[in-house]
Amino acid sequence: MNATTWLNSKLNLLRNSAPASEPPKPEDRSTRERLDSSLRQKKEALSPRHLRRTLLLLQSVVDPRVSEVEGGRRAKALADWYAKAEVAERQDLWLLISEQFGPDSTKVRAARDDYDAALGTADEGSAEIRLRRALVSPRTRLLQRFAAYPGGMRFLVDLRAELLPQLKSNKRLLALDAELENLFSTWFDIAFLELRTISWDSPASLIEKLIKYEAVHDIRSWADLKNRLDSDRRCYGFFHPSLPNEPLIFVEVALLHEIADNIMPLLDEGAAPEDLKKSTVAIFYSISNTQGGLRGVSFGDSLIKRVVETLREEFPKLKTFATLSPIPGLRPWLSRNAETMLSKLNDKELSALGRELSFEPPTATHVLAAIDQPLVLGALSLKSPLRSFLTRCAAHYLGLEKQGEQVLDPVARFHLGNGARIERINWFADPSPKGLKQSHGLMVNYLYDLKRLDKNRQLMAKNIAPVSGDVEDLFFS
Repeated sequence: MNATTWLNSKLNLLRNSAPASEPPKPEDRSTRERLDSSLRQKKEALSPRHLRRTLLLLQSVVDPRVSEVEGGRRAKALADWYAKAEVAERQDLWLLISEQFGPDSTKVRAARDDYDAALGTADEGSAEIRLRRALVSPRTRLLQRFAAYPGGMRFLVDLRAELLPQLKSNKRLLALDAELENLFSTWFDIAFLELRTISWDSPASLIEKLIKYEAVHDIRSWADLKNRLDSDRRCYGFFHPSLPNEPLIFVEVALLHEIADNIMPLLDEGAAPEDLKKSTVAIFYSISNTQGGLRGVSFGDSLIKRVVETLREEFPKLKTFATLSPIPGLRPWLSRNAETMLSKLNDKELSALGRELSFEPPTATHVLAAIDQPLVLGALSLKSPLRSFLTRCAAHYLGLEKQGEQVLDPVARFHLGNGARIERINWFADPSPKGLKQSHGLMVNYLYDLKRLDKNRQLMAKNIAPVSGDVEDLFFS
């Protein structure tokens, strides 16, 4: 019996195993305990016998005596089984990879002791090499062989996307997740990515991916999509050779003559295209990551830099690069902190707000009820105390609220981390149901001043969010 026949026979045994009704929980037995036992407990997916067979199959994939080609073939056979497996059976595979393919602890300890003893001596370099080799786990080799066969990278990215939601409840999977993220950071390095323009003339299968993956402003129709790919628009995506015709991330750009303060004109299918001869502003109004399994692998910074360079080559008159961005966490944050924000108003401001709401003194309940009415918000004048209060809350949230040492809002964290600054808060700029749900319709411009990117990053390193003077004036005194 050759290796392939043996592998297929073992896989057939796995396919005939009885599926479990519920996925395993972190308090269940470890894979080592299950491998050493003879009976399956109620909620366990694979029986101890099938778990041992699965471990043998995984070990056969990483067997150093087999070639890369044969290792990849065995990995593909396991991936084919995985595609038909129950959710709980898949989780058993994750646990085996996570817990049974770690570094050899004895070798790690010995190499670490040697390295500590060699510090400052001529042997330090060779000791470091031995320590690095000891820290390389069989898990790394195993995942590399899964990536070796055609379609293997797709398999691993999808596996991690399925794995990520389970991490909070099952810490035993953290090692596998960390290994995948580390490998993806290397495999999907910017040096291996290709920037492509996506246009209306691109293959239909690629254009359909924009509809599928658009994460900021849903694409409602083909006419909507065609508008986003019109002559005064540009769309760029990063692509990887192992995932052909699958953008990893893409950005939609509008070429204008001024910084946009409302998303609706940009999404208006009937609006006339801008005169490109007058365009001096590039607005990034949607950036979408497409692969959940690549979470933690950063593309955005490099994408924006490359797009700016590409745009400047095509349109030398472009001087301003900015975003029109959502504020996804504003509404839930304000619902929890409205009372605290009200306490920051002085007596005069509080009284003016109370008169507008017909409740003096106004409470958090009054404010939240008022801003929960889209028709009321849309009609508020520039001098409205309620409009002023909500705008100032948005500025405070974006510029001053922190989670640890990072700004709280995820979109702000992304752009500020890339060197942008908070330029302007835009009132009722997205009155769509999604915009109202996220931020009561408010949006923000982040400005990419190419001469100040490094200075802005230095401010972020000091836990100071870069803001324009207009936004700073909105902060509560």
